[in-house]
Amino acid sequence: MAQRRAELLGTPVALAGDVTGPSAQAIVADMADSDVVLLENVRFDRREDSKDDAQRAELAAEFASLADLFVSDGFGVVHRKQASVYDIVRLLPSAMGGLVAAEVQVLKRLTEDPARPYAVVLGGAKVADKLAVIENLMKTADRLLIGGGMAFTFLAAEGYEVGSSLLDKDNIETCKGYLARAKESGVEIVLPVDVVAASAFSADADHDVVPADGIPADRLGLDIGPKSAELYASKVRDAKTVFWNGPMGAFEMAPYAAGTAAVAKALVEATADGALT
Repeated sequence: MAQRRAELLGTPVALAGDVTGPSAQAIVADMADSDVVLLENVRFDRREDSKDDAQRAELAAEFASLADLFVSDGFGVVHRKQASVYDIVRLLPSAMGGLVAAEVQVLKRLTEDPARPYAVVLGGAKVADKLAVIENLMKTADRLLIGGGMAFTFLAAEGYEVGSSLLDKDNIETCKGYLARAKESGVEIVLPVDVVAASAFSADADHDVVPADGIPADRLGLDIGPKSAELYASKVRDAKTVFWNGPMGAFEMAPYAAGTAAVAKALVEATADGALT
């Protein structure tokens, strides 16, 4: 079977035409010392993130047949129950890579002895993905800035109408609990005061800035508004430590990128001024 070849940072790389099939097997069998083989995108195999444990285990066994040990260097996915992340470590001697180790060291400092004020910026789509993060960071952070799609579950927990915005109904009560605990413990949870609400999830959709407590029932929030952006930026500028995870809106579309850009700019300014350690 013909092999595709490329270069990665000057190193020859053989590119398999499948995930664990004949192409991958043939190329791996033909490997010599120092050779690099890149498999096809593992997401192309539906077993990778299957909810069926047996299906994931089957794919993990196929991965394991191609290797002697497993090194995980994808920090952004180490929490996921997927064949190439979770199941494979049951089958091969495993270790963390340098990038994961560096991230762990940073997180250790953030959770044990951060310079204060310590601000956490959390965005992204789903509250459920960040529950464990919020739970732990509320023990050490001075303020949590909530943006992105997850902000609307917190706004709903405050009793606000969120229209057709992304909403995790199963975790509204959990968010209420976080808000109550934050008030009791002196942790500041910052929510949007205004949002960019659109008629559809599209860059071309009609959109306006509306108060966070006045989102029309037929619209969805796709970014924090300008007042929120300035509020969040101010909370970042005077912080000594900032942990940021997730965008403030659908930043891949220009009309909804301003909130994320404002936070990024404030972070750069704080770093340039020497405010951040």
